[in-house]
Amino acid sequence: MFEGVFTALVTPFKNGKIDYDSVAAIIEHQIAGGVDGVVPMGTTGESPTVSYEEHEEFIVRVVTLVNKRIKVIAGTGSNSTDEAIYLSKAAQDAGVDGVLLVNPYYNKPPQRGLIAHFESVAQSINIPVILYNIPGRTGVNFLPESVAQLIQRVPNIVAMKEASGDINQMMNLVEMCGNSITLLSGDDNLLLPVLAIGGKGIISVISNLLPNDVKAVVTNFNNGNLEEAKRLFYKLLPLCRAMFYETNPIPIKAAMAMAGFCSSEMRLPLVPLSADNQERLKKALLAYGVKL
Repeated sequence: MFEGVFTALVTPFKNGKIDYDSVAAIIEHQIAGGVDGVVPMGTTGESPTVSYEEHEEFIVRVVTLVNKRIKVIAGTGSNSTDEAIYLSKAAQDAGVDGVLLVNPYYNKPPQRGLIAHFESVAQSINIPVILYNIPGRTGVNFLPESVAQLIQRVPNIVAMKEASGDINQMMNLVEMCGNSITLLSGDDNLLLPVLAIGGKGIISVISNLLPNDVKAVVTNFNNGNLEEAKRLFYKLLPLCRAMFYETNPIPIKAAMAMAGFCSSEMRLPLVPLSADNQERLKKALLAYGVKL
């Protein structure tokens, strides 16, 4: 159901407000690039610094702009279970195809707390749920054995965006859960290795800028053109690394601005890319062949 390339959409800002003209242009770029879906209001979408009203409106607008041409997976996670339920129900009402639930952050629940959290949120809605494991940002690691327990109890949890960076853990997930859950890479740098161990796609940052290029890696891999998939992946890898010159989504916002898609405006506490890293990023983009 959720296989292929899903773009973790940036949220363009202009003078402190969400720039919906740029949102529309970016979505058309995604669809033209052949992605399978978009993910509004995830980490890359600066969800921690938007209001409830902005969060809900953004998802409604994205659903309308997409108009069922590709899938829409709304980021609705929170470190408050009640808040995640509220956002997930609102996203369901907006007509999304699924929701993305990040590990509760900062309050550091134990594994049984993570299981109870995701179970409560998933049971509050009747659309598919994708788990999002990113220990580096949340301070907790949702382990494969816990995922295996959870999916036996909650049938609408169908996939996991894995951004632990631990391939061994991801292999354990595939081993324990098999086809009961779809593994998606949460890290552009690991796209090819994750496909090789049984992953079915990616929720990508760099596809904001280069949707067709990321899609080509997955398509070639799935078609058995492994050498071509490898060539395309290694060509893309330096740009994937460039997206972490500073905290995501600072570099991708800068890259999108350089390519003319939106401004590089961020909301505090995030700030625009430093001048030194702007130069480095510009060189990396030009070396890849991006027209600036």
